[in-house]
Amino acid sequence: MLNLSAFIAFHATQSPDRPALIYRDTAISYREFNDRIQRMAALMHARGVGAGDVVALFMKNSPAFLEIAFAASYLGAIFLPVNYRLAAAEAEYILQDAGARLLFVDQEFASVQALDISKIVVDEAAAADSRALSPALTIPPCHVTREADLVRLMYTSGTTSRPKGVMHTYSNIYWKCMDHVIALGLTRAERLLVVGPLYHVGGFDLPGIGVLWMGGLLCVHREFDPVAAMESIERHRLTSAWMAPVMVGRILALPDVGRYDVSSFRWCIAGGEKTPESRIRDFSRVFTAGRFIDAFGMTETCAADTLMEAGREIEKIGSVGRALAHVEIRICDSEGRTLPPNTQGELCIRGPKVTKGYWNDPVKTAESFHGDWLRSGDVGYLDDEGFLYLTDRVKDMILTGAENVASSEVEAVLYKLPQVVEAAAIGVPDAQWGERVVAVVVLGQGESLDFETLVAHCAQHLARFKLPKELRIVDALPRNPSGKVLKRTLRETFRSAG
Repeated sequence: MLNLSAFIAFHATQSPDRPALIYRDTAISYREFNDRIQRMAALMHARGVGAGDVVALFMKNSPAFLEIAFAASYLGAIFLPVNYRLAAAEAEYILQDAGARLLFVDQEFASVQALDISKIVVDEAAAADSRALSPALTIPPCHVTREADLVRLMYTSGTTSRPKGVMHTYSNIYWKCMDHVIALGLTRAERLLVVGPLYHVGGFDLPGIGVLWMGGLLCVHREFDPVAAMESIERHRLTSAWMAPVMVGRILALPDVGRYDVSSFRWCIAGGEKTPESRIRDFSRVFTAGRFIDAFGMTETCAADTLMEAGREIEKIGSVGRALAHVEIRICDSEGRTLPPNTQGELCIRGPKVTKGYWNDPVKTAESFHGDWLRSGDVGYLDDEGFLYLTDRVKDMILTGAENVASSEVEAVLYKLPQVVEAAAIGVPDAQWGERVVAVVVLGQGESLDFETLVAHCAQHLARFKLPKELRIVDALPRNPSGKVLKRTLRETFRSAG
């Protein structure tokens, strides 16, 4: 039996009193978690959900989120986590495109509507314990036996176009879990802090579900708060976490960050952007027993295709590590031909955790593959040892005066300015140059920066055609849930500026 509830039921039999979840400092055992999943499945079944139906969640993190996701699999249904930060119209587009049969929605989002979709509102009590919603009934599980069956739909964050529904099969999920167990050494002793949103592959998959697979524990926070995160690490002796880069930055910026006992903490995965060396060193000073793991992954691959290896973080600074055990990566030209080491091109990925395509969109599916190699849309290169370096998104290359400028190269120089906390380089339309380079920066508290100082600094490190033609100072950079800067949003904001 392949459904996701199978390994929860196994641990509920083998170690019934072992804690599976902690939420608001309350532990939930594997036996209780399994009971909640089965009761939730009975509720869904009573609402007409069966094998192949889509069950949507418009919810913040909670035990109920996981109970609903596992219960959908128990029935052979497909669960669809939706980004609760989306505008109502965007969420409704996803629900309609996916053909959702049932929608679970937190009470604070109860105004979200979708035609012909039955809706269940989850209040605060039900978020903590879904038995507040479900009858004291159980039904037999659906015996999912085909690895190609869908377990989840997860829509892309839409950084460059309208969201696409990524199809995740049981094969994708289980091969992903195997790779994370191998690379991270996961055991039942793992105690994972979950502060990333569960509607995102980072929060749910990196390596959350793999920890439960092994019988470990998830400490689930409804939303990210840096103080609460550090308090949980100390109180519950947590061992690991996935965080978006901006989350790590907020923790390291806490004025009293050194007062917490984090001696239990072994690692944090925090990929999503090129990590400055200073952040890795700052992390090591706070988490003296832990290591910072840079990574690369996609929604289309169930997260984490590469991970940085222990002890090589500084030696390979700027790299996101090497491919995992069952992942193949190569760098290709525009025709899909493999390029030699240290040559920039598009990163392509192959393996059993790669999606088979996009929901109801054969055209986008065909465009996204060279044969069985998924085109990532990221530009980078592999060094002689197979370490991956990402330099840009294909769509984020700036073409100015017929010259290609990698925005990441400009950003690396901007980060050398002591006044700059965050930086992005974008190209906007320009009558003379085709595109001009615009530097968008967030400054530290009390800092100032003028355009002349910026250009003088950049001129020491960059060719003249790569120099910013504009400086824009903002309070924060727009980011998607994984922490990647939304360059499209910045281009739309500043395209007519100048």
